[in-house]
Amino acid sequence: MDLSPHQPQDDTILQSDCDGQPEDDDFSESKEFTEHISQMMFVSGETGEPSPETTTLIEQIVQQQVQEMLRECTALATRRGSRSISTDDLMMLIRHDKAKVSRLRHFLQWKDVRKNLKDQEDSGKGGGAEVPDLGGDDIPGVGATGQGESAKKVSKRAKVDLPWDVQSYYGEQVPARDDEEDEEEEEMNYATLQRLKMADERTKDMTREEYVHWSDCRQASFTFRKGKRFREWAGFGIITESKPNDDIIDILGFLTFEIVQTLTEEALKVKNAEDLYKKETGGAESQTRKRKREGGLFDPPEEAREPVQPSHVREAYRRLQQSSNKSKAMSAFSRAMPRKALKFVSRRKTLNV
Repeated sequence: MDLSPHQPQDDTILQSDCDGQPEDDDFSESKEFTEHISQMMFVSGETGEPSPETTTLIEQIVQQQVQEMLRECTALATRRGSRSISTDDLMMLIRHDKAKVSRLRHFLQWKDVRKNLKDQEDSGKGGGAEVPDLGGDDIPGVGATGQGESAKKVSKRAKVDLPWDVQSYYGEQVPARDDEEDEEEEEMNYATLQRLKMADERTKDMTREEYVHWSDCRQASFTFRKGKRFREWAGFGIITESKPNDDIIDILGFLTFEIVQTLTEEALKVKNAEDLYKKETGGAESQTRKRKREGGLFDPPEEAREPVQPSHVREAYRRLQQSSNKSKAMSAFSRAMPRKALKFVSRRKTLNV
C-alpha cells in the first residue's frame, strides 16, 4: 500500500504509550455526543457529512483529553492538600496557552456578571426578565452587550485572578485601567479576530435558512443541559472522587468545544494537503475519475461528498501531539527512554509537519 507523505503512517495513533489513555470504553461506545460533534465540525468548517467512524474517533479523543485533565487536576489538588479540584487546577493545565486562558477568564467573568445581574433583578423586581445563561460552548461576550452601566460595575468586581499571577504576590493591588490590555488579552483578541474572519468566510454565501442552521450548530455543547451524562462520560466518580461544581463543568464544556474545533481545522488542513498531492501526482487516473463524475446535474458539490476521514483526524491528532524542539533537546541528555506524555490539544500559530 502506497502511502503519500500527507497520510498518517500509523492508524493506531490513539494507542500510544502515554498514561492518558481511557481505561474504560463503555462511555465512548454510547455515542451520545455524535450529533453534537457533527454540529461542532460543521461550525469549524466541515461542509460534508462526517461518517460515524469519524465522529466516534473524535469523541474518543475528546474523552481521552478530558480524563487526562481530571487526572492532572486530581494530582494538583492532592499536592495542595485538597480532595476536590478547583477551577484554578484546570487553568493551571492550560497556563501556557495565554489566549485560551484569557478567553476562559472572560468566560467566567461574564458568567458571573449575568448571575449577579439576574440576582439583582430577582431581588429588586421580584423576578424580572430572565437573563440567558451561558452554555459550555458560548463565545465570551456574545449576548452580554446592552446591559448598561450596572453590567460594567459588576464586571469590574467579577475579575478572575489566578494564584500564579504576579499581582497575587502582593497585598496591595494596582487599580486596573479600562484602556489597559495585557499580553494575554492581545493574543486572545488576535485569535478572536482570526475566528471571526473564518466564520465570515464560511457564512458569507449562506442563505437565510443555512445561516439559521449554522447558528443553531454553534450552540452544540457536551455539557449544556446534560451535566449528569457528561459527568458519567468524563469519569467523575471513577477517575476522581471530587464532585464538580458548575464552573468546572462549564470550563470543561468550553475546552471540549475547543478540542473538536482545533481537531477539525487541523484535519481539514491534512485533507487539503492530501487532495493537492493526489491532484499533482494522479495524472490520467485522477482525470478519468473526474470525467466519470461529470455530467450529473443534481450531484452535490465535491466538498460535500468527501468529508474528513478518520485517517485525517488521526494525522491531525499526531501533529498536535508533536513535542516542541525544546523538550526534544532536553531529553537528549537522559539515558532513560523518554516518556511521552499526553499533550492537551490546543491551537497553534504555525503548522510544523
